[in-house]
Amino acid sequence: MSENSHHLILGELADFLSGKIITDTHDERYRQQIARHLVNDLGFDKSDIEAGREITLQTAGRSAVVKADFLVYSNQRAVMMINYAPGSLVTRRLPTLSLSRLIFDYQIPFVVITNGEDAEVISGKTGKVEGEGISAIPGPDHQIIQSLPDTFETVSAKRRSQAEKIAFACLVDGSCMVENYCDEC
Repeated sequence: MSENSHHLILGELADFLSGKIITDTHDERYRQQIARHLVNDLGFDKSDIEAGREITLQTAGRSAVVKADFLVYSNQRAVMMINYAPGSLVTRRLPTLSLSRLIFDYQIPFVVITNGEDAEVISGKTGKVEGEGISAIPGPDHQIIQSLPDTFETVSAKRRSQAEKIAFACLVDGSCMVENYCDEC
């Protein structure tokens, strides 16, 4: 293990999407598996997937940076956000949905939370679970992606403020207790 880290460092690996050499951890192996699934199984082009988007959260005079694991684009618009987190999916729904409301001025239509073994596809608009399982993640030719409207719903200032508070509370205040030392969290 590296100094000041509670994640088991397994070495290094080449990132599937970028080819860059990155730290190999159990969590990163799941992220790489998800990226390969998006490209090899679902048919997304690597250029349509943005990995590790940093989002700055600011609330109550505090700030923190969190990451969206994957943003998936179609026609130059993010149509899906995918976040990996180990463990229970149900406890990750609200913070992941909240994060999807902070990246752009529009609501990303589909939000996926996965632990690498299971997944939930959530409607960004309603917050309802639309599909379960890794196989429920839509590909670029899936009807729900192809039938998206030309414009997406704008996230109101009120909804954005609420989402930022929820994301901060769940992803920063309620996250890894050694977050000051942890690049993974």
